Amino acid sequence: MGQLLIFGLGYTAGRIAIAMQAKGWQVRATGSAGDIAFAESAAVLAALGEATHILSSAPPERAGGDPVLDAYGEDLAGKALFYLSSTGVYGDRAGAWVDETTPTIAQSGEGRRNARAEADLAWLNMGARVFRLPGIYGPGRSALDRVREGKARRIDLPGQVFSRVHVDDIMSGVVAALTQSAPAGAYNLGDDLPCSGNEVTEHACRLLGVPPPPLESLEQANLSDMARGFYMENRRVANGKARRVLGWSPRYPTYVEGLAALL
Repeated sequence: MGQLLIFGLGYTAGRIAIAMQAKGWQVRATGSAGDIAFAESAAVLAALGEATHILSSAPPERAGGDPVLDAYGEDLAGKALFYLSSTGVYGDRAGAWVDETTPTIAQSGEGRRNARAEADLAWLNMGARVFRLPGIYGPGRSALDRVREGKARRIDLPGQVFSRVHVDDIMSGVVAALTQSAPAGAYNLGDDLPCSGNEVTEHACRLLGVPPPPLESLEQANLSDMARGFYMENRRVANGKARRVLGWSPRYPTYVEGLAALL
């Protein structure tokens, strides 16, 4: 069995940790839920020395640079590396399909400087298995929760679509890669039905028996810069490589199955 060190034990990485422990792996982690403080370099270096596999879910710095690579990059040699990235690295594709051969913003120089795209490329250059993730949902973080909390929105953007993935499908994909010595490179983990956020919200409302929120324009919605940027990007994410190489298939192939399970 391997020894896994996780940088940033959050919502998604926490589920990966539980799954790997169930397989008999030893798992240590930094982060508020972990057992090691990231800034305690002696403890981190000791854990790195014992680890066979490294998984980072630590976000990049806003100004650029990856905190794990900046602090401990020289100490990762000889380790099997895994990184949780974002499909946001592809930028806006006007609704077109993207796969792992599609150039990222960092590769093509398109659009604004993107710290996530630069971190994604840095981990790839280190020989990591990089998992590009779309909108993540799961227990406590889904359209059902937003509807119940009165926070659901419907934005009037005809033709705008994006992909999503259940957190447990991320877990199964990363676990498959960890346990199969997957080849280095990028892997998209997303479901089979890219669609608008409005469609998901409306389905959640039907499940809960409540009327959907009113349609709003981007201006009326008064979104944060981060949320507004999300709605300005439009793409469909293909998951064929993960299926072929990892033998992965999503347990929740669309939001319909995912929300039904959460309900």
